[in-house]
Amino acid sequence: MSSFPPSPSAPVESKRILCGVLGIVLGCLAIHRFILGDTSGAIIRILIAVVTCGAGGLIGLIEGIIYLTKSDADFIATYQVGKKKWF
Repeated sequence: MSSFPPSPSAPVESKRILCGVLGIVLGCLAIHRFILGDTSGAIIRILIAVVTCGAGGLIGLIEGIIYLTKSDADFIATYQVGKKKWF
């Protein structure tokens, strides 16, 4: 195996389905944000869910629906490459 980082032209695998389903099912745990590499955003979402007694989990539900309605190319460009933090 090579220890070189992947080339910029290497295709990026979409995490859209995984993040969308986890956002809908386990939105209050913010696992979908950890998968996307947004640790600080995930911790903020967990704190919001705790402070609001779980109602903040609606953020994850909304994000999951948004993820699943995007195409793979849009999702990769927006959330995996562009690192968009909120919605």
